[in-house]
Amino acid sequence: MGAKTGMTTILHTWGQNLCLHPHVHCIVPGGDIDKRGDWVLPKKSAKQSARNIKYLFPRKALSKVYRAKFMSCLRQQIDIPQSTAKRVMSKEWVVYAKRPFLGSQQVIEYLGRYTHKIAISNHRLLDISNGKMTFSYKDYNASGVKKSMTLQATEFIRRFSLHILPWGFTRMRHYGILASKNKAIDLNKAKDYFGLERWKKQKITWGAIAVEKLNISPNQCPKCKQQTLQIIERIEPNRGPPVNTLKPNHAF
Repeated sequence: MGAKTGMTTILHTWGQNLCLHPHVHCIVPGGDIDKRGDWVLPKKSAKQSARNIKYLFPRKALSKVYRAKFMSCLRQQIDIPQSTAKRVMSKEWVVYAKRPFLGSQQVIEYLGRYTHKIAISNHRLLDISNGKMTFSYKDYNASGVKKSMTLQATEFIRRFSLHILPWGFTRMRHYGILASKNKAIDLNKAKDYFGLERWKKQKITWGAIAVEKLNISPNQCPKCKQQTLQIIERIEPNRGPPVNTLKPNHAF
């Protein structure tokens, strides 16, 4: 297209049973910004309205390109025998793509759950006894039926530890017009094209988030649910927090 696009990627490493299932969710705009600063649509969709465009790239072509790119990068890391590479390249690689049922906002809400989430939440922990851990999970091979699984505590900890990212590893990244340094200019050009409110940096308090997302009033009395809590005194610490002198990869 000869234009500048962007992408937001979110790393997701776990499945419902805590096994290692690394994959990346990507959000890619269905258009680009050209050198003149105008928003452009895919050439095959130039005569269509923005609402009728399905995908940025043809799915069948994308599967072949992805297969070639993936194998090229993999070969830079490890030695792959030609016989193995030929067998892999002869198979059809599937690129699964479909429109969200409830629109793009549903996709943002879904992926937003993984940006700062850990592999398992407390509400899924059912029992801890006799050196074993029981937790609930959804079996997507059985149409999402809710089941329970019991593991030895050591196995549970091993699985959980698989999803602790290395020191300094970034789970979420933004590229191109969606990169942090480009939002104020490039992203707003796209918003202007679609008649959307321009992006601007906002500072949202934790109290506002609690009310909007969780329907919780942060200053409400937890007992009577009517009166408002008020701060009457702050107890400051007598000293600063202890300094961590261990290196990130320090082994005990």
